[in-house]
Amino acid sequence: MKKIYTDFVEAVEGIQDGMTLMVGGFGLCGIPENLIQALAEKGTKDLTIISNNCGVDDWGLGLLLQNKQIKKIIASYVGENKEFERQLLAGEIEVELTPQGTLAEKIRAGGAGIPAFFTPAGVGTPIEEGKEVRMFNGKEYLLEEALTADVSLIRAFKADKMGNLVYRKTARNFNAMMAAAGKVTIAETEEIVEIGDLDPNFIHSPGIYVQALIQGEQEKRIERRTTRG
Repeated sequence: MKKIYTDFVEAVEGIQDGMTLMVGGFGLCGIPENLIQALAEKGTKDLTIISNNCGVDDWGLGLLLQNKQIKKIIASYVGENKEFERQLLAGEIEVELTPQGTLAEKIRAGGAGIPAFFTPAGVGTPIEEGKEVRMFNGKEYLLEEALTADVSLIRAFKADKMGNLVYRKTARNFNAMMAAAGKVTIAETEEIVEIGDLDPNFIHSPGIYVQALIQGEQEKRIERRTTRG
C-alpha cells in the first residue's frame, strides 16, 4: 500500500526550498495541476524545475513563475508564457534550453540509472558549449548527462493502491519517464482503484516508482483553442 493523501497541500509538505523537481505534462496536457497549485500556495522557493515547458501565464507552472518560486528551469520550450520570456530576457531566472528529444532521453536515462549518453542533437550549436564531442562512425556526437530529481510530480489517469499507474492517451507524455527519475514520486490521479482492478498488461508505471498518491479533479484547460470558422 502506498501513502494516499487527501489534501494537496499536505502532499507537497515535504518539498523544501532549493529542491529539484520534475513536473510532468506537455503544455497543459497531463500536468499535475492541483499539486502545482498546492506548491504555489505553500510558497516553496529557489526551485529547479525540469519540465517540457513552463505552463502558461496564469496556469500550471506559470503560477510558480508569477510567485518567483523558480530559480532555474530545464526545459525544451518557452512556449506561450510571456512571464517566462520576460524573466529570461531580464536575467531573473536561469534557463537551460534543451532539445526536446535530448530532454526526454536525459530523464529516461536518469530513471534507468544510466549516467550519460551521446547524441547528435545540438552539435555545432550553442548547446555544444562546454560538452565533450566524440566521433562515432564519422559523425559527431555530444555527451549529455542524465537528469534526476528530488521529487517528481506527475499526473495519471488511474492508480491502484499499490501505486501502479495508467495514463490516458497523450497525457502520458513526460509523466511515465519522470515517475522513474524522481527519488520521490507523487502521483496526482483522477481515480484510485483497488489492488487487482488494473490489468497488469496495461500498467504504464509500476508502483515501485511511486511513493505517494492523491486523487483530485482537474480543470484540464486548453493551452490554445483553435476552431474552424
